[in-house]
This record gives sequence, C-alpha cells and structure tokens, in this order.
Amino acid sequence: MAVPLPTWSAKRVTAKRVRQRIAAVMKWAVAHGYRQDNPAGDAVSAALPKNAVPQQHQRALPHAEVGAALARVRRSRAYLVTVLPFEFLVLTACRNGEVRGTRWEEIDTAGAVWTIPAERMKAAREHRVPLSPRALQIVAEAQQLADRRGLVFPSPTGKMLSQSTMPSLLRDLEIGAVPHGFRSSFRGWAAECTDYPREVCELALAHVKSDRVEAAYRRSDPFEKRRKLMDDWAGYIAVPGS
Repeated sequence: MAVPLPTWSAKRVTAKRVRQRIAAVMKWAVAHGYRQDNPAGDAVSAALPKNAVPQQHQRALPHAEVGAALARVRRSRAYLVTVLPFEFLVLTACRNGEVRGTRWEEIDTAGAVWTIPAERMKAAREHRVPLSPRALQIVAEAQQLADRRGLVFPSPTGKMLSQSTMPSLLRDLEIGAVPHGFRSSFRGWAAECTDYPREVCELALAHVKSDRVEAAYRRSDPFEKRRKLMDDWAGYIAVPGS
C-alpha cells in the first residue's frame, strides 16, 4: 500500500496501474505457491483513499432564462446556419450531434415527426421526436440552406457542422451554458412546472434506463403525451415574433 499511496490522488491513472502490476505479480506468486494470498487485492483497494474523478455537470441555464437566451441568439448577427440548429436543439431537447446530423429523410413534416435512426442515437435505439409548430417553422426556414448532400443544417461547405459551432455561438454571446445543458433546462422545467409523468419526460430525452421507463417504452411509448409536452415547452420558451 505504501507504493501507490504517495501518487494515489495526484496521479490516479499511474497509481492505479502500479497497483495492478503489483497485484499481477502477487497472483503469479500465489499460483506458484510462494504466497497464500494477494495483498494487493480487495483489502488494499478498500484501504486506499477514494480518488474518483468528481462528476462534471454540463453548464445549464435555469429554465426560466432559456427564452431570453433564445431571443438573444435570434437577435444576434450569427449566421442562420448556426441560429437555426441551435433553436431546433433547444426545442427538441436533443443532443448536439443528433441535431447536426439531421437529414431530410428523417423529417416527416406532414406528421410533424423527426425520426432519428438507431445508429445516430447514444442508446442505439430509434428515437421519434414530435415537432412543435415552431420546430416545423425552423425546418421550413432551413430549406434555403438545403443542398444535394441531404443535411438539414449543413455548414457553408455543405458538410456537417462542427461540434464546436453551437458552443462557440453561446460563448460569443456570453450565454452561460453549453448545448447539452439545455436538456437539463428542459428536464428541470418538466419536473418543476408540469404534471407529466416522469417516464414521459425521460422518454422525451431518449433516456430508457430505468425499469419504469423501459416498461413505458415497451407498453406504448406515449408519443402523443410527448407531443403535448414538447408543444408546452415550445410555448414556455417562445421568442416574441417567432
């Protein structure tokens, strides 16, 4: 224990590897009859200080400030190619990469549904997103950006927008959040200001981790309830004149 302890907190990865190497030697010694136990095993792990990396939460705005942030973005001189996907991200409570990779074949304007294929989802499960009237307006505005490559929000070169595009927009406008943080803003609003069931709110974020949410997904995926939820969110954060 005295070997990894001096660097256990300052150089976590190195110290952990040192302990693993010692444990490997001790296991060899046990296998060859030189020892009866592995002193670098569970006992040492329990005695060493906790040195896990503190969880870093994504910077997010209180939900009451999201509408003002959207208004600031729309009033800015930022390019439309940046403004539109950002507002779409906020309205749909989706991830940066999911929005940047949106393709026209995923959008059903008649049904007001955006279907993200499983291969583009973090959970590797197809996700249907109900589109509010304002989200559909953004899709219509994006038509002027359309090219032959099929992206709804292409960069000026026709490729997918850079991962840093929307974070840079927020930083330049001094909005104290990152794109992913608006998912937290949405979830906070849903919990504090609405009576929608928890599983409906979690499904809106494509969180299918708990047994309750998994059961709700398998039972019916309450899509129409999710549609009403997203319409209410759009109304709550509505930018005047949008």
